[in-house]
Amino acid sequence: MKGLGTNEEEIIDVLTSHSLDQRLVVRDRYKLAFGRDLLEDLKDELGGNFEDVCLALLTQPRTYDAQWLKKAMDGIGTKERVLIEVLLPQSNENIEGIKEAYKELSEGEDLEERVISETSGHFQRILVSQLQAARGEIAEVDDEAATTDAQQLFDAGEGTWCTDESVFNKILASRNLGQLQAIFQAYKEIADKDIEEAITSETTGDLEDAYMTIVKYAKEPAVYFAEVLHDAMYGAGTDDDTLQRVIIGHSEVDMYEIRMAYLEKYEKSLTDAVADDVSGDYGKILVKLIGTPDS
Repeated sequence: MKGLGTNEEEIIDVLTSHSLDQRLVVRDRYKLAFGRDLLEDLKDELGGNFEDVCLALLTQPRTYDAQWLKKAMDGIGTKERVLIEVLLPQSNENIEGIKEAYKELSEGEDLEERVISETSGHFQRILVSQLQAARGEIAEVDDEAATTDAQQLFDAGEGTWCTDESVFNKILASRNLGQLQAIFQAYKEIADKDIEEAITSETTGDLEDAYMTIVKYAKEPAVYFAEVLHDAMYGAGTDDDTLQRVIIGHSEVDMYEIRMAYLEKYEKSLTDAVADDVSGDYGKILVKLIGTPDS
C-alpha cells in the first residue's frame, strides 16, 4: 500500500499464504512498525467484496461469526437464514466463543436475549436451544437410545395429527452428531422414509430450514457446505455474503473435504465454479483460499 497505488496481488499473496495465527501477528507487527492500524489502512485503500474478504482474514473466527449475526439482526428485518447458517452448524466450543464475541461487539448485549427479541415460535426455540451449547460430545453411539429417539420423533410428527416441535427441538439440539446419524437411520426403519421427508411434510419456513440444516450437517458436513456454496452461486444472482462466510470460515478447517464433496456432487471443481461466478481481485482471493483445483 506504500507508494503510488495499491498492490492487490501482494495483498492477496500475503493474506492467503499465511495461517490465521500468522495473519494476526502480521496485523500486530504492522501497527508496531508503522503506528497505524492495518484494518483501517485496508479500508482506505480497498473496496467492495475484496475489502470485506481481506478484513475478514484479519479477524478472529468467532468475532467474524458474531459480526454476521449482528448484521443480520440490526436494522429493519432479521435475516433468519444467516442466523441458521452461522449458529446451527457449530460445536459447543464455537457457540460459547460466538456468545462472548457478540457481547464484546455489542457493548455487553447478550446474544440469546437479542435472538429472542428478533425471532419467535419454535424457530426461536431451536436457536435458543443451540445457544445453550449443550450438544452431546461423547463419540459413542447408543443404538437403543437412537431407536427410542426415532420413535419419539415419529410419534411427535407423522404419528400424530398435531406436530410436537418441542420433541424435535430437544433431540436435534442436544444429541451428538454420530448419535443423530443413528437416530435418522432408525427413523427410516420405523417410518419407511428419510427424516428429511418428515421434516418437509411437518414443518415450513424458517423452522423447516433450521431442522434441515441440522440434519444435513449431522449426516455429511462437507456435503452440506458444498450445497450451501452451490446455492450461493447458482441462485438468482450470487449470494456474496454466504460465499464469503463459508469459504473464509472453512479455508483452514475442512476446505479439502468440501472441495471433494463439491466435485463429487456437481462434477465440477469448486475452484472452477467460483472462478466462473466471481471475478477480479475478489475472485482471485476466494480461489486462493479454496486451494488447488480437484480433478
